Amino acid sequence: MVFSQLTFLYYFLPIVMIVYFFASDKIRNVLIFITGLFFYAWGEPFYVCLMLLSTAIDYTAGRLMAKYDDDNKKRKICLIVSVCMNVGLLAIFKYSDFLIDSFNGVFGTSITNPVVLVNKVLNSLYPLGLNEKRVELPIGISFYTFQSMSYTIDLYLRNIKVQKSFLNFASYVSLFPQIVAGPIVRYEDVANELESRTVNIAKISAGIGLFVKGLAKKVLLANNIGIVWTQIKAMDYSTISVATAWLGIIAFAFQIYFDFSGYSDMATGLGKMLGFEFPKNFDHPYISKSISEFWRRWHITLGSWFRSYVYIPLGGNRNGNFKTYRNLFITWALTGLWHGASWNFILWGLFFGVLIIIERLGFGKILEKLPSAVSMLYTFVMVLFGWVLFDTDTLADAGRYYAAMFGASGSLVDSYARYTIASNAVMLTLCILISGGLGSRLISFCEEKNKRASAVAGVAVKIGGLLICTAYLVGATYNPFLYFRF
Repeated sequence: MVFSQLTFLYYFLPIVMIVYFFASDKIRNVLIFITGLFFYAWGEPFYVCLMLLSTAIDYTAGRLMAKYDDDNKKRKICLIVSVCMNVGLLAIFKYSDFLIDSFNGVFGTSITNPVVLVNKVLNSLYPLGLNEKRVELPIGISFYTFQSMSYTIDLYLRNIKVQKSFLNFASYVSLFPQIVAGPIVRYEDVANELESRTVNIAKISAGIGLFVKGLAKKVLLANNIGIVWTQIKAMDYSTISVATAWLGIIAFAFQIYFDFSGYSDMATGLGKMLGFEFPKNFDHPYISKSISEFWRRWHITLGSWFRSYVYIPLGGNRNGNFKTYRNLFITWALTGLWHGASWNFILWGLFFGVLIIIERLGFGKILEKLPSAVSMLYTFVMVLFGWVLFDTDTLADAGRYYAAMFGASGSLVDSYARYTIASNAVMLTLCILISGGLGSRLISFCEEKNKRASAVAGVAVKIGGLLICTAYLVGATYNPFLYFRF
């Protein structure tokens, strides 16, 4: 189920919220757990068992750590089992095809993925419809495994207390607002709220506002500007002009920002409606003046996760420059790999890792001295180069697209670029202004001038935004969020 589906907006969400609002505190976590399973099973009925397995593993590991609280050796064994089991699930369902294909390519073998063989056996026993050619990626597995692992790691580090209730822990893992595409909510972020939380009209109203804001980002901006990238991506890169190539990747930059930040806003809004406060995941990343700053503003919860559980345990910046750069290199390689099982994603991560290392070597100080417009332009262009790797299918495709950006076809501007820029001028302008934070500044300005009038206007905007989005969705085809595939 997708937040931007009419089924979710006008059936699932209203029913859940009405029942949840009038339910007693004792059964609200039961409702969260049940609705989370139903929400996930709507799109992935078979893989619900996988999410429950991950939940059971980490809950059990946590209880055993508490049982052997004075035995660090046994506690460490519990942590190792938890991490290995979760990483193992990711390796099997996300990376096994990539690893086997790479092995076959290097050694000329034709090994079949064992998971595919298991799928064939299961399908022969019962028509489950499992893929018999490739291993399908369970929706949200990268998010809920990282969330669940954060619990056992923090418990081992004694940053949090053990959760004795399986229901409460399962509610945390299966919390439907963020189960499939984040933000990555650590257990410590919601530990107190799992035990007791306030649900009132004020929180629900604020949550609705955030939700509608995210819905508008997805439906009105991301889906529409994404059409430009879809068209250009399908073209023969050797024939497109420089303008078309740059237009395409700029369109994708806006599409993925409004798509993913829109989902995060919707998830945060839904969480607020249920009484939870989720961490911020985006902070206008395209106004960043360095790559380091960009990654402090983009997918903040993922960056925080890798910093806490990979970069710092490796030693962070405590043991000299060489080890600092080594730790950054490893962290960013893993960040790329987290996004997907392909060399494109690995190189995408390493690309940003290298840029951050270069900034640490002194280029960052140069950027600080440059005019803001220049450093922002540099950062945006580097991010665009990264997006080419991110959303092309192969390294060869990425190479051809880079060539097109620098004039390989011999054409600077073609008729397609002229027509598309003209017909999408308003949309492109809106994307630039809103991604630059104009909307947030305008809201703050209005609130300072007249809080009551701005509150009334805010309600009108929410209702109007929801109606406009609904009108778009009535005739729209299924258009899932981009980060569902991670």
